[in-house]
Amino acid sequence: MPSTPRALITGGTRGIGRAIAEELAIRGHEVILNYAHDDAAAAAAVDRVGQHGQASATKANVGDEAAVEQMIANLLDAGPIDLLVNNVGDFLFRPFLETDLAEWDAILRSNLTSTVLCCRAVLPHMRQRRTGQIVNIASMNAEVLRAKPNTLPYAIANAGIVLLTKTLASTEGRFGIRVNAVCPGFVETGDYPPENGLGTIPLGRLAREAEIAQAVAFLASDDASYVTGAVLNAHGGAFL
Repeated sequence: MPSTPRALITGGTRGIGRAIAEELAIRGHEVILNYAHDDAAAAAAVDRVGQHGQASATKANVGDEAAVEQMIANLLDAGPIDLLVNNVGDFLFRPFLETDLAEWDAILRSNLTSTVLCCRAVLPHMRQRRTGQIVNIASMNAEVLRAKPNTLPYAIANAGIVLLTKTLASTEGRFGIRVNAVCPGFVETGDYPPENGLGTIPLGRLAREAEIAQAVAFLASDDASYVTGAVLNAHGGAFL
């Protein structure tokens, strides 16, 4: 009888991350919710996700290399990691010349470096098992970004996530590892600056967190067994 697949979701205790954890639990995964600070929120998220299946939490700052390596080592002591969902990513809305270097570094570390560190930590294990999946969360249209005067470090980080996704898909396929990305649009729980023009969404509404989670779950499922290097925009057609 096959074992229950285990999934690690970074930033998994709130928002889209928690929705992804719930969807994967419903579909039969054991889910591990990573978080950095809020113990109470993590406990509440585990209780909520646990209504659908096996759920636990692991505390680590995924922007810190040593913390990531220790987290992955601890998790591997308890069993394999079949699926990694890199979901962490802070946002900053500020003109370029008003963004100081510390803010610039923090946004790149939160979004791109965290994804790099988690992939580097889990890939040797997946290679050894010759199986595994990674789904990276970027931002909408990150594959074809235009100028971003007020969100430049965030945009650069997410474009980097797309390139990382494609590169790893090209190098890891021979080990049976699939690597894909989901680029969410505006979600109902988001707080967006005026310039984003919410009226530009052809489907005429914001996304539900569950809809982003379903896109991730699809890429992680056997229905997408021949899909790797894909960049799936779940944005209702925004800014086409």
